[in-house]
Amino acid sequence: MNDIIKTDAAAKPLGAYPHARKVGNLLFLSGIGSRNATDNSIPGLELNKEGNIIKYDIEAECHQCFANVKAVLEASGSSWDKIVDVTVFLTNMKKDFPVYNKVYGEYFTDVQACRTTVEVKSLPTPIAIELKVIAVLD
Repeated sequence: MNDIIKTDAAAKPLGAYPHARKVGNLLFLSGIGSRNATDNSIPGLELNKEGNIIKYDIEAECHQCFANVKAVLEASGSSWDKIVDVTVFLTNMKKDFPVYNKVYGEYFTDVQACRTTVEVKSLPTPIAIELKVIAVLD
């Protein structure tokens, strides 16, 4: 079974890819960031007139990112507790890891998914966090 998942409950993908894809009893989510599904805004982000980041709020972005992941999971017929693996991309590991790790712990204490966290120079939009998730289906 190969099913493509797209949902209006998470920010629209930036290219020719779905939010998720079902393969057998596994669900593979594309990179899910912190853009709001309703208006494409990024919580806590302030840009200057040239489009450069003045300030951002990693905690607010974490909560929005996790809400987007949850929305895609639910649209796919899975759920938060079915997550088995998470790859996290941060744009500023040194500055953001402590806050992100605290928020992550609030959401994943009972899930105990495998996790890898890496720093990247940038992401396609001015977000500070993106998750790549694998979950199982019921």
